[in-house]
Amino acid sequence: MAYTALYRKFRPLKFEDMVGQEHITKTIKNQIMAGRVGHAYLLTGGRGTGKTTTAKILARAVNCLNPQNGEPCNECEICKAALSGSLTDIVEMDAASNNSVDDIRAIRDEVNFLPTLAKYRVYIIDEVHMLSTGAFNALLKTLEEPPAHVKFILATTEPQKLPATILSRCQRFDFKKISNDDIIKRLEYVCKESNIEISKEALKLIAILSEGAMRDALSILERCLQEGNQKIDEDFVKDLVGIPKLTFISQIMEAIIENKVENVLKTIEEVENEGKDLQNLLWELIKYAKDILVYKTSQKLEIYSEEEQKQIAKIAENVSKERLLKIIYILSELENEMKWSSQKTVLFEVAMIKLCNPEEAKKADSQDLEDIYNRLNKLEEKIKSGNFSKSSEEKPKETSKEAKTNNVPKPKVEKVTDLKIDKLDFWPKIIENLKEQRKMMLVSNLLNTVATMLNDLTVGIVFQNGLTPFVKSIMEKPENIQELTRLVSIECGKQMTIKLLDCQDEILQKKLKEKSPEKQVIDELDIPVNIIEE
Repeated sequence: MAYTALYRKFRPLKFEDMVGQEHITKTIKNQIMAGRVGHAYLLTGGRGTGKTTTAKILARAVNCLNPQNGEPCNECEICKAALSGSLTDIVEMDAASNNSVDDIRAIRDEVNFLPTLAKYRVYIIDEVHMLSTGAFNALLKTLEEPPAHVKFILATTEPQKLPATILSRCQRFDFKKISNDDIIKRLEYVCKESNIEISKEALKLIAILSEGAMRDALSILERCLQEGNQKIDEDFVKDLVGIPKLTFISQIMEAIIENKVENVLKTIEEVENEGKDLQNLLWELIKYAKDILVYKTSQKLEIYSEEEQKQIAKIAENVSKERLLKIIYILSELENEMKWSSQKTVLFEVAMIKLCNPEEAKKADSQDLEDIYNRLNKLEEKIKSGNFSKSSEEKPKETSKEAKTNNVPKPKVEKVTDLKIDKLDFWPKIIENLKEQRKMMLVSNLLNTVATMLNDLTVGIVFQNGLTPFVKSIMEKPENIQELTRLVSIECGKQMTIKLLDCQDEILQKKLKEKSPEKQVIDELDIPVNIIEE
């Protein structure tokens, strides 16, 4: 018997078996039970999230002779023929290789014929965004008013490439990335059914590497099986996908903090000799530096074992938060540079030498202090001269190149001493969104901040630990301002602006911890209340 890949062998046969897309499967099942199945569906979302699986189940469900609560029975003549691929009334078409006008015209001619066995003739068109403009135009009229015995199910990873005329004729369902917990549960089921021995740490790593795609997770698991190991553990998975071991990562980070260049270069050489990719090594270093910073701030880390946490605690004792932020910033810049360079090793080693420079470390640790001294010196000079007006010499001249790139206005920075603080509930959600985008430099600077509504068009970001020059330089980057403004505007439902608030006042610190009078009343009443400000 021919070997079947895991993702095909364990493809869900019913809606209830699908993972992480309950918001879609519930709606479709209700439509089937109510007899309100649409004539055209558009399934969109990332790879491996269940679009094709949903299309196949839906095609069987609408034709099943004995449907049960909106699910296909998979036992009747129609279901068995569909599962074996012998049912001609369910047509699967790959638009990537059949994207011409003639291919769509063939479908347009076929739809006039009644189905041979099933109730409906169902057309599943995968990667529909690959159709040519002429093919889309040929599909329009048939898609809008198909015969009563025809259903269309379109699937794509790039819905933005579809014409608006196609989008408006379909019921659209957006598939989200599958959570790591859901992927781990499904992998545990697959391993149990296949008698695969695997550690919890390995399952967690596979889920992280799959990036929300169930098919990718099963493909990685299958690669692990081909090595013929008795038990799959975390180190084995890392070796398979080319991720350096955590011991190498901690050795490099410890050597950087202790400014030992020789140790860093020696460890990098060992990693390269094992055939590991420098890009993976860099990604792991950024993540490790971020985790040290999180541990230094909150004293909590869930991912690591007890022994690994002791190592992180040891490293955290010997480094300041400012130095860690500097390391993350330099490594993030290096990641961008390495994408376009043919000399990746040279760039990587130069950056490591730069990080091990004692002067750079001293600069990172004393940055705030130097800035205060400079401000005090300028203030003393102004007091002595009696001139308190801003001179034109103090303003740095902006070059024409900078003027073109910095079109985004910088948010205003204010010192705050008296302000009515009403924390916005969606702020943690925005920070979580930035984590998912891997904007770790921005996230690390937004730790211990809260957001408050200053007026109808302005949201203030309150930096409770003060707004240092380094943090300010990160926040004022055009790409960071744009992304924060975009996310805040989406949550508020209108275009907003952002203001940075430097908060070191004790009174304001107390206000941040207090509840507003309105919220106290709401909590006491324990009923939903909407407050409308006029």
